[in-house]
Amino acid sequence: MTEHTPEIPFTPSVYAHAARLIDRSPWEVSRDADLMAAGHIEAFALYRHAPVVIGIDIYNLEAEAYGAVVEAPTGTGIPAISKPLCRTLTELRELPHFDPYRAGRVPLVIEAAHRVAEACPDADVRIPVAGPFSIAANLLGFETLLSAVATEPALLTDALHHLVAGQLTFCRAIVDADLDVAFFESAATPPMMSPAQFRAVELPALKDILTGAAEIIGHSVPCVIGGDTEPILEAMLETGTGYLVCPLATDQRAFMARMAAHPEVTVRINMDPRPLLAKNDRAIENEVDRVLGLAHNRPHVCIGTGALPYEADPDVVLWTRDLISSRTVR
Repeated sequence: MTEHTPEIPFTPSVYAHAARLIDRSPWEVSRDADLMAAGHIEAFALYRHAPVVIGIDIYNLEAEAYGAVVEAPTGTGIPAISKPLCRTLTELRELPHFDPYRAGRVPLVIEAAHRVAEACPDADVRIPVAGPFSIAANLLGFETLLSAVATEPALLTDALHHLVAGQLTFCRAIVDADLDVAFFESAATPPMMSPAQFRAVELPALKDILTGAAEIIGHSVPCVIGGDTEPILEAMLETGTGYLVCPLATDQRAFMARMAAHPEVTVRINMDPRPLLAKNDRAIENEVDRVLGLAHNRPHVCIGTGALPYEADPDVVLWTRDLISSRTVR
């Protein structure tokens, strides 16, 4: 059993899983404000997680608002962009910014968020806002984008700054709606780029969007980047964020060892969700103890799952939450 630690919150990331809780497909819920609100209200009633990020296919929102097509998946699959909207960096850089009050599903998500906030006044309700590299990945396609990282880094940086300007307009619309922001930029992580490329190409735009969003919203914005982020940890900290994720896909022990020098930053340590899906009690216990061991009595820390799979059994998720609570001291 893990040594005594302060009580650590369990904060599963509920996106498509919200659809399962109301027995609907991710596609159905992603297209209907009533269903989206109902799914996230049910999720908060069960899990009491924070933040409550309103959406299903959260990285598609802006690309679709720009004009990209999101295809309906089969069964309980997650909706995805069917093909790139832009062929070149020049097209991307010249793309008119979408209107967050009218474009795509943005108004639908804001409406659903309002309903969740009204139904759950103690919930930390947030609208997902994607980072510029993640939007560019959907608008250009990864092959074209990664080629640009290597061959046209200056032009790509200009295009990312163009997308930042549009995202800051989106942030203003969210604040106008009396809501808050959850920021995501997982497409920018190694091995998609080397740490040196991340610093040269992505970091200037990342700093601008996080600084600009903080000025608009009135507080610092979490920098949520998944993947192998330990090699770019110092660069992420340079954004001034007060919240980072320690993803499962990175060297979590090395990540947390380096974060010991930054006790003021909140870290969400993601556990492996596979034992939850397997409903293997012993494996879940082992994984919980492993992740709690990484916390090392850190004052600002929580435990997450990454995106909670659609098919996860709610009873198993709740059992995991209770297990984490039982392993810590109130």
